[in-house]
Amino acid sequence: MKRLLFVSCLLSVFSAGAQDKPAIQLSAYGELYYSYDFNEPQDHNRPNHIVSHSRHNEVNLNLAYLKAAYERKHVRGNIALMTGTYSNANYAAEPGVLKNILEANAGVKLSRKQELWVDAGIMPSHIGMESAVGKDNRTLTRSLMADNSPYFETGVRLSYKSKNEKWYTALLYLNGWQNIQRKPANNTPAFGLQLTYTPSDKLTINYSNIVCNNEPDTLRKWRWYHNFYAVYKPAKRWEIAAAYDIGAEQVTKGDNAYGLWYSPALILRYAASKKMAIAARCEYYDDYYGLMIRGATFRQFRTWGNSLGLDYSISKHAMLRIEGKYYSSGQFVFAKYGMPVKNNLVTTAALCVWF
Repeated sequence: MKRLLFVSCLLSVFSAGAQDKPAIQLSAYGELYYSYDFNEPQDHNRPNHIVSHSRHNEVNLNLAYLKAAYERKHVRGNIALMTGTYSNANYAAEPGVLKNILEANAGVKLSRKQELWVDAGIMPSHIGMESAVGKDNRTLTRSLMADNSPYFETGVRLSYKSKNEKWYTALLYLNGWQNIQRKPANNTPAFGLQLTYTPSDKLTINYSNIVCNNEPDTLRKWRWYHNFYAVYKPAKRWEIAAAYDIGAEQVTKGDNAYGLWYSPALILRYAASKKMAIAARCEYYDDYYGLMIRGATFRQFRTWGNSLGLDYSISKHAMLRIEGKYYSSGQFVFAKYGMPVKNNLVTTAALCVWF
């Protein structure tokens, strides 16, 4: 009798009945990759502003995670543990096991009739149209704007989705600019906003921002960051994604002078068949003041990036991807054999598997 009672309780946790999906859903993801950087960094580390697929000339693991998601009518939560070169590069400032937390959050629904939620914990960023999970992106590698803006955030989010699902709004109170643990002597909160409008299944328009201080309080410099993107599907097989990010940061504490950086990007994707797709990207990143990216010899990082990639779906749960990317600049912002150069060519192949 005790065994039957235990099994019954266990089943009630993992499922809510024959008609509902399980209350707890388990998932996993893994992305193996090989990148060859023709500038041939001797330590096998690609430049610091690259956090995804960051190792040169070796087969490695970009990201792998195990995730458990719980969802009922008024409660939800996620916990995902990860490993890979992405976590080593992008979580370098986080201590100990915090480097291995992709998600750890819980939420409560505040209204019975409206989709009004409050969530807290470590969550995916509300900034940008690219994520750390490779299979969810239109291109194999990330754009410069994605690798140099938050992939994750820690704090509290109040969100609302309209009944017709055309509008999504979120207000956020965060620990800072992409960090779990606060930086020493920094007690300044960060604030964020997200507005998403989806008038049809063919068009999505989004605006997101974050206001924060990334320095100790005694050196406080306010940073304002704005992200705009739109995704349009003009035909069944075509998709166009355009984005524009712009940031500003005070030169010194209390100063009215701000340094600016900005980045536009355009992605065109064509599904040639059910199994094969081609994606092309053009981007530009302008950081004259070196606030986010510093060049090899000059602080001015002004660079064009172009990439072309091919995706092949092996099955519903596996995809093979290959991409070539070329960066070019008017300044010597890259390095090859310790010497400054103006360009950088990279090829990457990846195998994504999930369930």
